[in-house]
Amino acid sequence: MDIFLLEDDNAIGIGLSYSLKNEGYSVTIAKTVKDALKIINEKTFTLYILDLTLPDGSGYDVCTEIKKKGDLPVIFLTAYDDEVNVIMGLELGADDYISKPFRVKELLARIKTVLRRYNKDTADGIITIGNIKINTNEAKVYKNSAEIILTAMEYRLLLTFINNRGIVLSRQKLLEDIWDVAGDFVNDNTLTVYIKRLRDKIEEDPAHPQIIKTVRGLGYILEK
Repeated sequence: MDIFLLEDDNAIGIGLSYSLKNEGYSVTIAKTVKDALKIINEKTFTLYILDLTLPDGSGYDVCTEIKKKGDLPVIFLTAYDDEVNVIMGLELGADDYISKPFRVKELLARIKTVLRRYNKDTADGIITIGNIKINTNEAKVYKNSAEIILTAMEYRLLLTFINNRGIVLSRQKLLEDIWDVAGDFVNDNTLTVYIKRLRDKIEEDPAHPQIIKTVRGLGYILEK
């Protein structure tokens, strides 16, 4: 699942990106309105988190452009919490509004709430892929109704594929997005092992995977 983050404060941007990636989200960051408009015109994201005050304009301007593309979820981040700004953001179509400083856990909860509104199929936290069922509320995975035990990294890797269904993920992208439990970057060889172990557990025939497929020369994909 791709999240777009517009934030000009480096510390906040890096911190949020790290936290979101640890939750299995893919994150693209912009620091200016100009860069944001270029990025959102080239790609559609699952959810947009927009800072209100930028060096070259306002997050409101970016929200307006996003809503021209369709009914896409937007959350505003701002140092201002007065009623006028809240009303203006909601009138532009924003789904939620959180004032700085905020707790990351609070933002993550808001994100999940907003996404549930846009995806009623997973409102109960249940995602089904063939004979695999993932209960994201309990962080449990079932195959043919029997629970299968995944390691923390295997589960996070599976969530990364789920959050990017229909998108080819390169090995480099996976390496950038996934850390091991200690917080260090996973190397290329280790990634291969994790993917193999995950396939061994969720695929009917790991030698001929039907869930996490290899796209020769490009990476991997979990098809919609």
